[in-house]
Amino acid sequence: MTTVYYAKAATVLGKFYVATSDIGLCKLTLECEEESSFFKWLHEKFNLVEENYDKNEHIINQLKSYAKGNIKEFHTKFHLVGTPFQKKVWQALVSVPYGTVCSYKDIAVKIGTPKGFRAVGMANNKNNIPIIIPCHRIIGANGSLVGYGGGLDFKRKLLSLEGVTIHEGKAVTNM
Repeated sequence: MTTVYYAKAATVLGKFYVATSDIGLCKLTLECEEESSFFKWLHEKFNLVEENYDKNEHIINQLKSYAKGNIKEFHTKFHLVGTPFQKKVWQALVSVPYGTVCSYKDIAVKIGTPKGFRAVGMANNKNNIPIIIPCHRIIGANGSLVGYGGGLDFKRKLLSLEGVTIHEGKAVTNM
């Protein structure tokens, strides 16, 4: 039986739910996401769901530090729940450094599917661990911010926190 442990946390960026299995972090919700969707996903993917702050404290503390601009990298193990292609994309996202951006096409090339930028976009959209797996750092080929599950204002906020300059809806640094 696989158990997942969840906790609620608040940072200066908003309120989050996080969930960790014995393998690693598997889910993080942004404030705009429905609480019911979080629990539905947990119950669909895991046998047992338990509230446990202690099992999530390490990642909550890192989220709080990130939100204050005190850390640039997260240190945690992942329990990725998705298709092999999605996992490949998510692992590539982790390699995009703090304060930089790259395009969906850049990620497609990096994972060996240079024409698969739309598929990369779909995998990006299914990322269960936003912020920590930094899908907010992925932009359109022309520098436009394009979609984000937490909304474009939140994406702008995260990129600005990391020092990325946004001008007229486009990232203008580190391209």
